[in-house]
Amino acid sequence: MSDEPQQPSGRHEPGNRPSGAPSARADSSTGTTGITDPADRNNSNGGADRTGADTTGGTGRDGVKETDRNNAEHPDTTTNADPGRLDGGTDEPERHGRPERTGRRRAVSFLRTTIGTLLLAGLLLLGGLIAGYELVDIPAANASATAQSNVYLYRDGSVIARSGRVNRENVKLSQVPLTVQRAVLAAEDRDFYSERAIDLKAMTRAAWNTLTGKGTQGGSTITQQYVKNYYLGQEQTVVRKVKELFIAVKLNREQPKSRILEGYLNTSYFGRNAYGIQAAAQAYYGKDVGQITTAQGAYLASLLNAPSAYDVVVHPENRASVLARWNYVLDGMVKEKWIGAGERAAMGFPVPGKVKPPTGLSGQRGYIVQAVDDYLTGHGVVDENTLAAGGYRITTTLEKKKQDALVKAVDDNVNSQTSTERDIDRYVRVGGASIDPATGRVVAMYGGVDYTKQYVNNATRRDYQVGSTFKPFVFAAAVVNGSTTQGGRRITPATVYDGTTKRTVQGPSGPTGYAPANEDDRSYGHITVSAATDRSVNAVYAQMAQDVGPAKVGQTAVALGIPKNTPDLTASPSIALGVATASVLDMTEAYATLASHGVHHAHILVDKVGKDGEDLTLPDRSTGQAVTRQAADTTTWILQNVVEDGTGTAAQSAGRSAAGKTGTAEEDRAAWFAGYTPDLATVIAVMGQDPKTGAQKSLYGALGLSRMSGGGPPAQIWGQYTGAALLGAAAKGFDLHLQSGFDESDVYAEWDDPYDTGRYGTRRPYDNPYGTRRPYDNPYGSRRPYDNLYGAPPHRPKPSPSAGPHKPGSGKPSVGGGTETGAGTSAGSGAGTGGSTGAVGGSHGPGGGVHHDHQGPVGGGAPAPPVTHAPGATPSPHGTVAPHQ
Repeated sequence: MSDEPQQPSGRHEPGNRPSGAPSARADSSTGTTGITDPADRNNSNGGADRTGADTTGGTGRDGVKETDRNNAEHPDTTTNADPGRLDGGTDEPERHGRPERTGRRRAVSFLRTTIGTLLLAGLLLLGGLIAGYELVDIPAANASATAQSNVYLYRDGSVIARSGRVNRENVKLSQVPLTVQRAVLAAEDRDFYSERAIDLKAMTRAAWNTLTGKGTQGGSTITQQYVKNYYLGQEQTVVRKVKELFIAVKLNREQPKSRILEGYLNTSYFGRNAYGIQAAAQAYYGKDVGQITTAQGAYLASLLNAPSAYDVVVHPENRASVLARWNYVLDGMVKEKWIGAGERAAMGFPVPGKVKPPTGLSGQRGYIVQAVDDYLTGHGVVDENTLAAGGYRITTTLEKKKQDALVKAVDDNVNSQTSTERDIDRYVRVGGASIDPATGRVVAMYGGVDYTKQYVNNATRRDYQVGSTFKPFVFAAAVVNGSTTQGGRRITPATVYDGTTKRTVQGPSGPTGYAPANEDDRSYGHITVSAATDRSVNAVYAQMAQDVGPAKVGQTAVALGIPKNTPDLTASPSIALGVATASVLDMTEAYATLASHGVHHAHILVDKVGKDGEDLTLPDRSTGQAVTRQAADTTTWILQNVVEDGTGTAAQSAGRSAAGKTGTAEEDRAAWFAGYTPDLATVIAVMGQDPKTGAQKSLYGALGLSRMSGGGPPAQIWGQYTGAALLGAAAKGFDLHLQSGFDESDVYAEWDDPYDTGRYGTRRPYDNPYGTRRPYDNPYGSRRPYDNLYGAPPHRPKPSPSAGPHKPGSGKPSVGGGTETGAGTSAGSGAGTGGSTGAVGGSHGPGGGVHHDHQGPVGGGAPAPPVTHAPGATPSPHGTVAPHQ
């Protein structure tokens, strides 16, 4: 055997094997090593046998070429030999030598290539920048100074409104107070006077934040923004951005910083159709910019970040964000030593004045334009500055016939009922929205009496509690989740709950400490979910929310269409009472989902947007099964009873099959009716607001009514509008797939329980075919409380419950005098056997008898005295006042 060290052939680079270097391979069968002579390797007729090289166990190969052997894979990967051994069992002293030198050569080659590529790219970039700088000139001002109007159309093409006329008055920089100038710099570009025209570091950071999902970030300097506003446009294109960079660099070299800042202040958009700092000063504070204080200047500077969203008068729900931005600006001024810390601490937020919209946007037009603009900018169809520049033709989903019908219904039932002799009527506001459940299209919207007088859109604002209109979401969540009571009974319309007022909600571990009051502190004893919905019993629904899980209730509400960031959408039992402040439009979307059997369509307000003959891309019309059909349809079944026999009977004036729910906000600050037919979902809210301060106000005594109830004007508006909107359309009934294991007879059967008969007999408490009153009507005489306020609404009596299971003799009026008892067995003696007053309000027997006006407690006891409502009553626990319906 040769003394020369052995190397496996697979370790050599092709062509680098030393002449005469032997090769060895382990014999997989014999353990011996066959060494091939170089001369033999060159012999095409054969050579020494090589064993172990074939993974199949072959014992020899003939005619192996040198190049094949040199390019072979490493033996470790092609043989079964021990990978820790060299071929032939010999050592390999140069194992790490030559490959390392080869790796260094590769690294050097790669480094040279990389450096060369970078140098070439740098030269090309430098050449491009030089060429761009030379080729791109500072253009003339763009056409925004003579911006076009936007045209807003109904779905049929008729014109709703025109807007977009630019409101601008240029001023010299010297006319703008220094503190106001610095407020703008603190908000937008604190290093303006010392920096270059473009800030590559800020642009890189903004691009990175955008790519990593931290939100769209701005990295432009004031110079760049001025170039965009004055010379180019708001289009988000690469070409525009490249031009912006070159023009900004050239402008920075040719104009002083003061001239650039002056141009920026005169061209920036501040909202309220105000272009420039002077127009903004007039729009928000009614004075020239020279009279603007530091605090007011900081607010105007804050608007540059989000002009319409930060208008705290138009969007009071954004007040927290506005204050945060305002504080950011002032803190920046302190940091830059432009104002002192003491001066800063003494400043209070300067609330801007009322909106003064153009007269061309009077009536409902301004509300519609505002809502459409918010829809387009909120969905990223077009940015706010570009839209404000005008030139767009926007076709909405609104239908003129339905829009006119909604306005007339509000005028007939509210606006015409106000009086200058009642100061409280100044507080009355109305919001309304109507959606086609099959498509999600908004077909009508009512924002207020007049956009030039009441500037906040009552259909889209999110600052009033929705009250008991939220309760259907609790029941829907119970069905979706297959929820049970604390006792393990499945929750259905027939499930019996304890309706005692101020009953503490019970959790799995015991009392929760939350004990909501019912309306007027009235107790109902044992009551079915269906009846509790008719009467809107807070005690029942708070417990149900706990049984389902407040978080699950919130999730169901969001699935139906309530925004997940809705204020006060909290995971606690109080969620059932409607403390959340969703908008009228939000609630309409959610009720439309119930109407469409649980299929959610995100609401649509715009059908088409075009400019210069080209259409813009609108957001996808998302749809999906939000809740099961059984959950939605069983909820509809319950809500039909509310309209037929509950608090929403005024909605029967629509003359259609309808389902709905009434609701009242804390201290009667808002009254709601939310309802739907199979083909139209509509929500109406009457709100109280001080026109001077903007504070929410109670509506006791408004429109000449002692109480503002959801079953009053809101339901009346709903009924009139729905009837007119669907006039000429074929009437449809609800096609319902009810909760598995439940049918209507279950509700009647529940009321046969012994503890129910003592109070109501075998009838449901709201069925009243046998007398002139229902139990809860007693304090108000022969009518339901909302009948006294608003007149008797049209009523379709429900079929007699005799069709359902009942005990013989029960459910009939007493005969021969005496008090009607729970078992219906009194006969002439004036004393009954039920242990309590029964279904009070039954007619007197032929012989005359005692008629009780008030309910007694379940299980016996004297009748309770009538409960009256006092404005400003002590609120119930958790800061909520029991809503009345």
